Amino acid sequence: MNGRDTSAESERVEFAGAVYGSLLAASVIAGSTAEGGPPSAAELVTLLICTGVVFWITHVYAQVVSRGYPVKPLTWTNLRAVARDEWPLAQASIPPAVAAAFVSGLGVSDVVAAWTALGVAVVSQVTWAVTAAVKVHSSKRVVIVSGIINLVLGLVIVALKTVIASH
Repeated sequence: MNGRDTSAESERVEFAGAVYGSLLAASVIAGSTAEGGPPSAAELVTLLICTGVVFWITHVYAQVVSRGYPVKPLTWTNLRAVARDEWPLAQASIPPAVAAAFVSGLGVSDVVAAWTALGVAVVSQVTWAVTAAVKVHSSKRVVIVSGIINLVLGLVIVALKTVIASH
């Protein structure tokens, strides 16, 4: 990092992972319907959490490599710091997973559980994007545009799920 406000830079990275993780969760939900309908809620929860963790590990690895390893020595302190910075990517899979498990516990169908999880993932993505823009003191216009762009991206995933589910 440079001599500028590193706390704002750190917040951007954290929110970037959460936004990306939410879109990843939405994509997992949409993609899981490709073969004969949605998986069971338990399978969907497992798929969401495992995918989030695998992508988190991948991002930790990529960050460690991009920060100079093996030129710079790899220490547990540095590795933990990178893992902590990237953790929001994995955390973003938790709200849609909890939503799927919760509504499934109410006795609804796996289709309803999947749509609920997808809705939570898209709402989370928009919320994280807007929160990130607010936290870095963006103008009202940038906050609104951030929300709209992320809503459109989420709706693209919803449209893909609809197309996949209808075939």
